[in-house]
Amino acid sequence: MKILHVDQNHPALIAGFKALGHENIEAYDIPLAALQPLLEEVSGIVIRSRFPLDKALLEKAKKLKFIARLGAGLENIDVAFAQKQNIALFAAPEGNRNAVGEHTLGLLLALLRKIPAGDRSIRAGAWLREAHRGWELEGKTVGIIGYGNTGQQFAKKLQGFDVKVLCYDIVPDKGDRFATQVDWETLLQEAEVISVHTPETEATQKLIDRDFIQKMKHPFWLLNTARGSAVDTESLIEGLTTKKIRGAGLDVLEYESRSFTSVFGAPQMPKPLDDLICLEQVVLSPHIGGWTYESHLKLAQVILDKFETYFHPKIEKK
Repeated sequence: MKILHVDQNHPALIAGFKALGHENIEAYDIPLAALQPLLEEVSGIVIRSRFPLDKALLEKAKKLKFIARLGAGLENIDVAFAQKQNIALFAAPEGNRNAVGEHTLGLLLALLRKIPAGDRSIRAGAWLREAHRGWELEGKTVGIIGYGNTGQQFAKKLQGFDVKVLCYDIVPDKGDRFATQVDWETLLQEAEVISVHTPETEATQKLIDRDFIQKMKHPFWLLNTARGSAVDTESLIEGLTTKKIRGAGLDVLEYESRSFTSVFGAPQMPKPLDDLICLEQVVLSPHIGGWTYESHLKLAQVILDKFETYFHPKIEKK
């Protein structure tokens, strides 16, 4: 097969495909318009989030047999059309789930203990102990929305703390020894921390909005390491201002580019984003929850394993 790589990934991925006898075409910096003729020749595409693989593009790829997404979400791929064309889809949520789980825990502890704010104040020449008095995680109730790969990993990381962990998911019977599955109303009534781990779908767009915030019984800390579209920024700012939200740890933002490479691409900074980054009780990171040295390799290996299982199944000898 000819396999087109449009986003740069771990060298092990290139080496793995080559070892299986396939040709790699590395096109990391080639503009989309120039890539389109190549689509007619390749059997596979490996992508992160550089551009959407919509129906119009996929219709050009007459020989396409598979699409590999180096990450969890498939929102930049027209999944329905790909399936109709019998194109295999490989995602790799297993590759970075541990990284996201650890990062989410880091954001939570940074928020509760006001670590980034304390660091900034010292660098500015102040030593303000009372101003940076924080909260302990022990005894809190943590609510996880979306109990898939990353939600489960976050719950697992919380096992070292004396906390109650609840999860909500549209799929029944997802609860396990790390989290108790509850209905939506119970989550709103009991949670003091909300962590979002949902895929990007129509149902999850602006999931955390003014209505959600108002219905939460307790003031709460909000974590989002899923997709920026899940949180309505204006509602978040309002909740932080009224102190209904005690703090927010955000690895993703509503205003990110489609490729996740920037949040400052617009000619003028959106006012909600400008307001958000000025708030002391917000901890931000640039969509790096799953971005570690270890996950870089794991993502490649997961894709290779799925590809080999699908296209090169091992025949057991009798």
